[in-house]
Amino acid sequence: MSEVFSLFARITPKPEHFSAAREAILEIVPATRQESGCREFVLHEARDGSGQLFLYETWDDDAALEAHYARPYTRAVFARYQNWLAQPVEITKLTRLAE
Repeated sequence: MSEVFSLFARITPKPEHFSAAREAILEIVPATRQESGCREFVLHEARDGSGQLFLYETWDDDAALEAHYARPYTRAVFARYQNWLAQPVEITKLTRLAE
């Protein structure tokens, strides 16, 4: 069985799609936070003007994350990413070492 983990996702939209990408993610935040197994789901925007978005997420296990990826609203955002992104989303899974 998997254990609780966090992840960072770096999202780099094309400049002309930045606002649309940010809004699409913000729209799914409330529903995602209500999902079984989601402990944290927070969107951040780079302060340096680089046009990057970062998601910080914490999940009970890999099954909860996979269930999130299968949700219709998540799949809709992923489908829209195909045209919006300047580069693929970079995901780093993290194991917490200390509280």
